[in-house]
Amino acid sequence: MGISDWIMGFAGASPLEWVATISGFICVFLIIRRNIWCFFFGFIQVTLYSWIFFDVKLYSDAILHVIYIGFQIYGYWIWSHNMDNTGHVIVDPGSVRYYALTILIALAAASGWGWFMDNHTDASFAYFDAFTTATSLAAQWLMTHKKLFNWSFWIVVDIVAIWIYWQKGLFPTSALYLCFLIMACIGQWQWVKAYKSAKSASHSVVTD
Repeated sequence: MGISDWIMGFAGASPLEWVATISGFICVFLIIRRNIWCFFFGFIQVTLYSWIFFDVKLYSDAILHVIYIGFQIYGYWIWSHNMDNTGHVIVDPGSVRYYALTILIALAAASGWGWFMDNHTDASFAYFDAFTTATSLAAQWLMTHKKLFNWSFWIVVDIVAIWIYWQKGLFPTSALYLCFLIMACIGQWQWVKAYKSAKSASHSVVTD
């Protein structure tokens, strides 16, 4: 695929995909900032992408984004009850056991769903798509519950997703996920920084 094909792919993207792409970018930026308004833009993004992915036969991704719609509402409720005095969500470090269990469940779900989609539908990249679906759900669950290392899960998802969407000709979406990958790395750094800062402040209050 040459540069001209890439340019045509971006130029030929639907307005719907561009709106979803921009909404997704804003959503992740706000998550990095631990700003609850991320769920408003997230709702727009996932609603539009549920249709876009169904249209290109990425059924696992389409189903995933329908589930994400519920997560936006649930996440807003969770975050609204766990804010600090500056209006930012409080980060929970989570435990090694919690993360390990999440990984095992995601891998098991990806294997089972991938087999089903590969054998019973005309889905594209069935196993890779199932992997991003299961791991994205795990990452979304961790993010919704403010877990510190949700970003590490997103980094893995973004790497695989970039390749899938590029292969399907969803060039703005592929570019969005490249931005997501960079932002996930920044997000991990920012959340670790925020957690350490809050922990240090809490320790200072106790010692004082």
